[in-house]
Amino acid sequence: MVQSPPQMLTVDEFILRYGDGAYELIDGELIEMEPTGPHEEIAAFVGRKLNVEIDRQNAPYLIPHRCLVRLLGTETAFRPDVIVLDQARLANEPLWQQEPVITLGSSIKLVAEVVSTNWQNDYARKVEDYALLGIPEYWIIDYLGIGGREYIGKPKQPTITICSLVEDEYRKRLFRGDEVLVSSVFPELRSTAQEIFASMH
Repeated sequence: MVQSPPQMLTVDEFILRYGDGAYELIDGELIEMEPTGPHEEIAAFVGRKLNVEIDRQNAPYLIPHRCLVRLLGTETAFRPDVIVLDQARLANEPLWQQEPVITLGSSIKLVAEVVSTNWQNDYARKVEDYALLGIPEYWIIDYLGIGGREYIGKPKQPTITICSLVEDEYRKRLFRGDEVLVSSVFPELRSTAQEIFASMH
């Protein structure tokens, strides 16, 4: 049987046809995201914890329900599980008034991805692209411990990797069990890795 090549899309076509669906676009290829119930529980719990910190800091940040990150000059648009935006910067976003699409890294304070079957994108591709955009902090929440051993070590176990931008590269720190997460964006956050993993039912 001959497999047909994947249909290639431009970012504009993607936003028009799949802008509010469960898809991302990577180099013109449509990637179906397959979130499970536990995946959504963890994303919602992290969003709730970060909203508490936003209130505590009285920071001009918001966590939208739907948002795409469009990489200008490419045919790529990511759909983060949790994204913290700097409301004061949204006036500079060229597409924001028409659609929830972010193109400037300076608008983003933090991105969190909950790892699922396509873990390679979260650990490799997005680490590079989010760093290039200049996003200060990127969380990789691997509640199943399925990432490659080069990323989470051996034996594999549930791990949260917090990537902090230093110049143009991420410094990575791994958190497991009752270790308290260390966030430069939310320095008063007192959540542990285990607390986040335990938010699933």
